[in-house]
Amino acid sequence: MASQVMPTYARLPVMFERGEGAWLWDKQDRRYLDAIAGIAVCNLGHAHPAVFAAVCEQAGKLIHTSNLYRIEKQEELAQELCRLSGMDNAFFCNSGAEANESAIKIARRYGHYLGIAEPAIIVMESSFHGRTLATLSATGSRKVQEGFEPLVGGFIRVPYDDVRAIEAIPDNNNVVAILVEPIQGEGGVRVPADDYLLQLRRVCDQRNWLLMLDEVQTGIGRTGRLLAFQHTFIRPDVVTLAKALGNGVPIGACLALGTAAEMLTAGKHASTFGGNPLACSAALAVLRTLFREQLVERAAILGENILQGLRSAIEGRPHVVDIRGKGMMIGIELDQPCPDLVPLALERGLLINVTAEKVLRLLPPLVLTDDQARLLVDELSRLIVGYFKITA
Repeated sequence: MASQVMPTYARLPVMFERGEGAWLWDKQDRRYLDAIAGIAVCNLGHAHPAVFAAVCEQAGKLIHTSNLYRIEKQEELAQELCRLSGMDNAFFCNSGAEANESAIKIARRYGHYLGIAEPAIIVMESSFHGRTLATLSATGSRKVQEGFEPLVGGFIRVPYDDVRAIEAIPDNNNVVAILVEPIQGEGGVRVPADDYLLQLRRVCDQRNWLLMLDEVQTGIGRTGRLLAFQHTFIRPDVVTLAKALGNGVPIGACLALGTAAEMLTAGKHASTFGGNPLACSAALAVLRTLFREQLVERAAILGENILQGLRSAIEGRPHVVDIRGKGMMIGIELDQPCPDLVPLALERGLLINVTAEKVLRLLPPLVLTDDQARLLVDELSRLIVGYFKITA
């Protein structure tokens, strides 16, 4: 039977029925090792008992009341996120794009607070911030933007990991903020210089700009810290979260500090569903489980083991350009587009992803076992070597 779902994805020919940890089973009961975790969403894997229990308990009490009223779980989650991040307050929404929309609105309000009529935000080439009109305008991909013009104005684009390009922007350019991913995910798992965020913080402090970090993909333990900026000693003015925060239950968050935390007041921003009791209960269960099971620290160790295992197996092989990453966010860059590797991996019971045309992206659940990590390295290495032998 033909699907009546709008074809916004080129979906693979598989339909999953259940999951447990890093495994998924399709409707024919075939098992797959999930090395993409719902695109960096299921950091606790599938059907984690803590999330299951939290969602079931809350659904039996109260799912939604709206933000016209105080929500106990929302206030509890905001307090926990601010404690863990060092930020002052939180706005809750339903997705990463909405969280980034909130950040963009904070920056524009900040610009008007400074008396700037048309404030501008610096964004990066090859970035990805979402698919709403403002966030796709901020995104550094013509492929994402094509066909949706006119785009939203107010963005100045510079190369990623290039502080000098930012310093070269004249002071009279109405810039009020920088919006940047600590590691570019959709852009090809691009890891910047170790001092990149430190230098961006310095520039923002010098010019009275806001530093806004899109941690939708890097946050919630993915890189071996709860938040990727915590690999440094800086604090941003704004941080956006989503994806793994609810382990599959839709929730986004925009955290703010100092003056930025004062920009969104009553009537200036809102979300009907944002931060409802169900989503916040799931997010609280995620945070507690991450620390109780020491999964953030494990992500750093296991991610490095996977990285080194891949380097030992395929580094220097023909067509392998680079193997890079941080924590459980790993990219294997090849010298040619490789979309065929995804369905080939699927046939072998392995779920992977290709981004930026030439980069195999791995985002495994943080609950991956040592044996599963070795299986991932072995299967993927054999797949890559065999693929280029066949295509040679």
